Amino acid sequence: MTLTDQTTDPSTDRWRDAARPQTSADWLDRAADVSDILAADAVERDRAGLAPHREVALLKASGLVTLLGPVEHGGGGQTWATAYKVIRTVARGDGSIGQLLGYHYLWAWAARLVATEEQIAAVEELYTSQNLLFGGAVNPRDSDLSIRSEGDTLVFSGRKSFSTGGVVSDLTVLEGVLEGTDTHIFAIVPTDQPGIVFGNDWDSLGQRLTESGSVEIRDVRVDWAAAAGFVDRVFQPLTYNTLNVPTIQLVFANFYLGIAQGALATAAAYTRSTTRPWPYGGDDKARASDEWYLLEGYGSLQSKLWADEALIDAVGEEISAVLHAPREELTERRRGEIAVRIAAAKARISDDGLETATKVYELTGARATANSVGLDIFWRNLRTHSLHDPAPYKRREVGQYVLLNEIPEPTWYT
Repeated sequence: MTLTDQTTDPSTDRWRDAARPQTSADWLDRAADVSDILAADAVERDRAGLAPHREVALLKASGLVTLLGPVEHGGGGQTWATAYKVIRTVARGDGSIGQLLGYHYLWAWAARLVATEEQIAAVEELYTSQNLLFGGAVNPRDSDLSIRSEGDTLVFSGRKSFSTGGVVSDLTVLEGVLEGTDTHIFAIVPTDQPGIVFGNDWDSLGQRLTESGSVEIRDVRVDWAAAAGFVDRVFQPLTYNTLNVPTIQLVFANFYLGIAQGALATAAAYTRSTTRPWPYGGDDKARASDEWYLLEGYGSLQSKLWADEALIDAVGEEISAVLHAPREELTERRRGEIAVRIAAAKARISDDGLETATKVYELTGARATANSVGLDIFWRNLRTHSLHDPAPYKRREVGQYVLLNEIPEPTWYT
């Protein structure tokens, strides 16, 4: 049964009596089940363009939303190394939902990145015990939200042109600058409130179900005590605070890889079942899967994706280790070295993923261009999000490290 065929909320039955995953391998199996459900009607749902409420219900029912949450509050207690692979697995079935889940993991970790120990404990208990999904209104290409201080209250106002997952989220991460200062403040607030108004204007070539449209923040009020990482209204900085960008850049690389893997698997299934051999080459084959140039083509693409996966997994283990280590231990040098390797991984999978999503048409044949086949969804999804920030700047960061032994300075994109 496909997701769109289900007349009831999928959270009511599929995993009701199933044992909760315990190990990383168990969680990846659960993610594969979710991916298979999503893949069955990904093209139809993409064309319908409805807000992914059912898809989010599926993520919640499966337990994937609380994968990183503390075990004592009902979470999976897993590491980022596992979370990255889960994101990739879900993206094989639906790139949009893989992105939503990846962004959720980043924002669910936002408290650990910048907040105090007391704030971290409160946020993690809240979202884990209630199975809540995060969205974020933190697009650095727009002007910062304005924050004014009114006694013990902070008031956030402004507009962001992108707010991935916001429409279907339960909690929203806000970030802005305190008026009259250069002080940035993060806060986590309930999404369902009058002061958060979504534009419902996401109209993109791909990643159509990420609900990444605009949002207006109209005088959203937050207690000063909820300003993440502030003690007596003064922020307590750590190098660890700057891991948000490398962490999400590797989220990108993983769902790019998942989309590319989905494209290759879908194309291979089509070639085995439907593609016809070419009868005019002087080396006629009975089956398309015996054609030497198709074998070579699939072999070339798979080799590149395996290499990308090896690099992405290796750097995933590296950043996972520091994300789960004591926050005070991270040095600027180590942070920079990891950021460089993530930049290399993201640049590689961007190139190889787009090549895969394009070349699969040559390996499936003219009839595979039919809209009913839906191979275009993979290229559209990859092409859309791989423009998030320019790949040449990622390659430059790697070059500066190789030639000059320079690590990148932390920015909103590095």
